[in-house]
Amino acid sequence: MRRPASPLLALVVVTAIWGYTFVPVQKAIAVYPLFAFLAVRFAISTATLAPFAWGSLRALPRGGWAAGLGAGTLLALAYGLQTAGLELTTVTSTGFITGLYVVFTPLIALAAFRTPVPAPLWVGVVLSLAGLLLLSGAPGGSWAGNLLVLGNAVAQSLQIVAMERYAPRYDPRALTFLQMGVAFAGFTVVAVAAAQVEAPPDAQTWYALVVTGVFAGALGYLVATWVQSRTTAARAALVFTLEAPFAALFGVLLLSESLGWAGWAGCAVMLTGIVLAEPAAASALRRLVPARS
Repeated sequence: MRRPASPLLALVVVTAIWGYTFVPVQKAIAVYPLFAFLAVRFAISTATLAPFAWGSLRALPRGGWAAGLGAGTLLALAYGLQTAGLELTTVTSTGFITGLYVVFTPLIALAAFRTPVPAPLWVGVVLSLAGLLLLSGAPGGSWAGNLLVLGNAVAQSLQIVAMERYAPRYDPRALTFLQMGVAFAGFTVVAVAAAQVEAPPDAQTWYALVVTGVFAGALGYLVATWVQSRTTAARAALVFTLEAPFAALFGVLLLSESLGWAGWAGCAVMLTGIVLAEPAAASALRRLVPARS
């Protein structure tokens, strides 16, 4: 029997893409209205997934529609807050504050669904938080921007918990399509209301839209939803924290942001947390979800 591809490796690739996209997005929203950008971005994501999700949508029960629409609302709220905050703060700070969902997620899952969190995974959570603190040092940018990104971290935590609950029950293609579609519809309404309906102005903006719409949005969340059908919210959030060091790395390489010794130490501590928690996560995964051929 074939061995399934590693869910953890798939999530690492996704978080690298998400960390990179902070750079082109920050450049794009400097010249293109925020809600117009988000509406076009999620339009691209929705269109990319449509050919693959149509059949599964037709077979999706009412509960799956409710799950997808609810998770999509949380996703749209998260991206709206994150992108608005990115206008006011740095890429490194945005990555750090977004990564705080590693703390919120297991607590929300425990409170809402009594999802057990194994002790080694708590060690990984603590190390990840310590690494995020080192990575940040003192968050730059404005307090307003940082608070907006903090709200995004809470919304992302709720979305991750929702996916832990519902991803094992329904087709990941249908759930991902519904989430992208809800975000597209919501941001289109807001863009129209805010009189932000206009065409992207240049190739750099189109590049940001395609990268975020196809790779970070459609493919990234399809992979994430598939992985979350085979794992728990706390474990997924732990791996998702790699988005922060990836964002910091690309901020340093592409935007000349300063990271410093504390930031690099934070990346190392976070990776240590992932390595320590992974054996317990893999063991729990085998118990929770039978292998699929």
